[in-house]
Amino acid sequence: MRRLQTLSNIAFSPDGERVAYSTDASGQYNLWTQSVRGGWPSQLTTFEDRTVRWIRWLPSGDILFFADREGDEKYQLYRVPERGGWPERVTRDDHAQHFPGDLSRDGRLYSLSGNERSAADMDVMLYDTATGQTRVALAADGWFNGGWWSPDGRHLAVTQLVSNSDHHVHVLDVVSGEHRDLTPHDGEEHNLAVGFHRGGSGVYLVTDRGGSNAWLGLLRGGSREPEPIWRGEWDVETGALSDSGERLAWSVNEDGYSVVHVRDETAGRELALPDIPRGVVEDIALAPDGRRLALKLTTGARTSDIYVVDLDPSSLTQVTFSFLGGVPVEDLVEPEPIHVPGEGGPIPAWLYRPTQVSGKVPVVVFVHGGPEDQERPYYSGLYQYLLSRGVALLAPNIRGSTGYGREWQVAIHRDWMGVDLLDLRACAVYLHSLDWVDPEKRGVAGGSYGGYAALMCATRLPDHWAAAVDIVGPSDLVTFTKSVPPTWKRMLRDSIGDPETEAEMLLARSPITYVADMRCPLLVIQGANDPRVVRTESDQMVERLRARGHPVEYLVYPDEGHGFTKRANQLSASRATADFLLRQFGMGGVESA
Repeated sequence: MRRLQTLSNIAFSPDGERVAYSTDASGQYNLWTQSVRGGWPSQLTTFEDRTVRWIRWLPSGDILFFADREGDEKYQLYRVPERGGWPERVTRDDHAQHFPGDLSRDGRLYSLSGNERSAADMDVMLYDTATGQTRVALAADGWFNGGWWSPDGRHLAVTQLVSNSDHHVHVLDVVSGEHRDLTPHDGEEHNLAVGFHRGGSGVYLVTDRGGSNAWLGLLRGGSREPEPIWRGEWDVETGALSDSGERLAWSVNEDGYSVVHVRDETAGRELALPDIPRGVVEDIALAPDGRRLALKLTTGARTSDIYVVDLDPSSLTQVTFSFLGGVPVEDLVEPEPIHVPGEGGPIPAWLYRPTQVSGKVPVVVFVHGGPEDQERPYYSGLYQYLLSRGVALLAPNIRGSTGYGREWQVAIHRDWMGVDLLDLRACAVYLHSLDWVDPEKRGVAGGSYGGYAALMCATRLPDHWAAAVDIVGPSDLVTFTKSVPPTWKRMLRDSIGDPETEAEMLLARSPITYVADMRCPLLVIQGANDPRVVRTESDQMVERLRARGHPVEYLVYPDEGHGFTKRANQLSASRATADFLLRQFGMGGVESA
């Protein structure tokens, strides 16, 4: 799915003087608050087995957030007083998954979605912040995300997910229960709601209607065509609206870098902004009155931090300063954006080249997950450590990636191990052409779909690799598509294939089918609680390889899921990955550093 980030891990206090955010400074992602001017932060939760995310500050001073346990993705809604104390759990179904929506202007009702009624469907739910009761506002077949409130508190702008590249925006009357599709269309179309116009006469949405890239528009009542607010050659990636409706913020993904915009809706013009570090906006939030904008931002050489932009007048404050272990930023490497020649067109990629190294160097191709995600200049401690040891990195956005238009994204649909394999082969050939790369020391690694890509490379392109690392990647597309969460099954049938009627096709595109062709050593890393790519996917690959005496190392983390959230486990997995690659390259491993 294109990365429209409306599920923010940042929230402003009602007066706009403090920010709440999630950070793993304690070793696990917990809830913290801090003044918008910086200073000493306050930790409000002390979870050791739960991960805090998707925060909303109530007018009463209490804070809402979601958390899951040890990576199980059974997100539950919690409430905690601003002064701290043990959080109160709001949702109670241990087997259900919940996602956030929005708070009504009066602070009384909070919208969310959950699959409590049916494991395969996401219903829109309402939480009454005064009584503590929840109720279902929209029950229907499919995935409906709890939406954004109209100024009068009667309607919600709800996004329906049909697939990763097909969405509808509905308006739901929370009193009558009736809902109307605002974006009817044939075929696939990307539509995501951002919020209601301050007068209630329209809905802001991000859409790719009439083109390949996502743009920001206002769809007024009675009209079927949005009025463009911002439209260009790149995707709108984020959207946020102040509670007052007077300020609208968004960022544009320009070839991997985020460019932030803020518009005064009363005046109908964009505001001048201070210089913001060139990097990637991971989260965005506007203060209730629209006077301030909060960003979580990272670059290839700088860790994620919270920045607050004062809009009247314009100024920028860095609120948090993440720990870098005393390593000077000047010693870290920012990537170079490049394009690799490919059969389907130039492949956007990021090239990290180690400094102060002479002669030919090893290189690792890192493939992102998704596959409908995007490799961008995010900070990675693993990348920077390998660079410090003289290992180069290539991080491509092969077909199937987002950020480069609809055609590039959907090219992989029902064609896993097709055009993506061609693009990965092109990356391997490109590296072989570089006179400073050691052709005998090329590795491939990735997580989730990237893990599948690493297995695909090791089995289908065995001549190119000296090492491969698979982190929570599927090995058999038949067993994988059968074992995903119920809410995913209908979408994966459309984007990958139906395991009941197309098993032969899926098996032909599964790395496990070609395990006998693998030549390089393999490291497999898996979270035992992973609900997306279950442990069996890794177990069966490791068992097949061990049965034929192939060198394979296997690490299972019993308290993690699909994306590792405990800092100790993140460091352990990164260390194991670096050590494995360095040993295969004959560089002595981590202990020899």
